[in-house]
Amino acid sequence: MATTESIKKAYIDYVLTEGTQPKSVYIFAKKHKLTEAEFYNHFGSFDALEQSIWTDLAKTTIAEIQGQEVWSGYTAREKGLSFFYSFFELLKGSRSFAVYSVKHLPKGLSTPRIFQGLKAEFEAFSNSILNDGLDTGELSDRKFFSKRYKDALWMQFAFVLNFWIHDDSAGFEKTDEAIEKGLNVTFDLFQRSPIDNLFEYGKFLAKNAGFKEPAGFGGL
Repeated sequence: MATTESIKKAYIDYVLTEGTQPKSVYIFAKKHKLTEAEFYNHFGSFDALEQSIWTDLAKTTIAEIQGQEVWSGYTAREKGLSFFYSFFELLKGSRSFAVYSVKHLPKGLSTPRIFQGLKAEFEAFSNSILNDGLDTGELSDRKFFSKRYKDALWMQFAFVLNFWIHDDSAGFEKTDEAIEKGLNVTFDLFQRSPIDNLFEYGKFLAKNAGFKEPAGFGGL
């Protein structure tokens, strides 16, 4: 009897062997001695199947890193780095499929359908660690901008994924370097900076614009 995992494995084998999706569910099912009904009991389409594969990679990564004893002591930055390193370490085991999947994405600015589940998992995870960072004061709570922090992390993730797809360095060491440098720069921007101090000073001056000038300071 077909299972979700057996259908995923059969699909991955097919696309890596043929270099393209099956022309129809009927052809795929017949090749793997399934009925169409068995396929549709688990997935509504091939894109939905690919979406499930990517979503599961994110879920597995999150479950593994959150299960570590050191997790509760991590800062938001360390939790973010842990996810990135662990996700791409896990992805090594499915590199051929990942390369196929990414290179067959339709062009456009919107999130591809196969990444929608992955993005939802990633954003929920990001919101959790970012909110913890805001609560502890590790990250700067900026009006309007704080809500966009998760978007910056998603953009960083998309960049690293594309970088990894084209990385031919031994052990993907260049990707590790891209993660370290990219995530640290991103979290540096999330933390309080001299710009925040300048902004706060500007608000102070605006609120106290009616103060009286001390005697003797008129020439300054």
